Amino acid sequence: MSVPSFTHFLGTVLRSIASGLAPQKASPRNPPRGTTPRGSNPRGTTSRPTTSRTSTPRTTTTRPAPPPSDATRTVEIDSRTLGHQKLAYAPHADARPDPGEVVWTWVPYEENDGRGKDRPMLVLARLSATTVLGIQLTSKAHPDDRGALELGPGPWDPAGRASWVRLDRLFRVTDAGMRREGAALDAPTYARVAKALQQRYRF
Repeated sequence: MSVPSFTHFLGTVLRSIASGLAPQKASPRNPPRGTTPRGSNPRGTTSRPTTSRTSTPRTTTTRPAPPPSDATRTVEIDSRTLGHQKLAYAPHADARPDPGEVVWTWVPYEENDGRGKDRPMLVLARLSATTVLGIQLTSKAHPDDRGALELGPGPWDPAGRASWVRLDRLFRVTDAGMRREGAALDAPTYARVAKALQQRYRF
């Protein structure tokens, strides 16, 4: 064998050996067993697009205040059971609520179904050592309602809204079932309320 032929043969052998030792690249069409190409699912399952779940905000509802115990519960009363009532303006800064003072208490709804709401109440007169006669205040306007009388704004409403007194509902309120906040009507306004009640109920 001539020298060029032997040299060519030797080069061919060395290239074959070198190519056999070099790492083989996996074909993208035939991935190695045990590996999963990115973006695909094993076992031929179909990938589902992920959807972002948006949480629906919870709506809050105002629930009626629970009624107090029977001993301190505010009760609507019939005017025919009252008899003569002396309505005299006499608020005093003492331990007892007096006529002309505005207090807060649980007031039953007109449906009389056991539900109620915390509302301002005007003290009219004292019924006993532990109870008073009261009427409900409301910020809802009653311009054409003969069962309501406009009072205007007062310190019992921090929002400064005009208030109306409901003449058509009378309540017995216990001293223990009310919350006092130092608010009161002025004497002329109380006199207007007393006159309207006397004309309505013939106290």
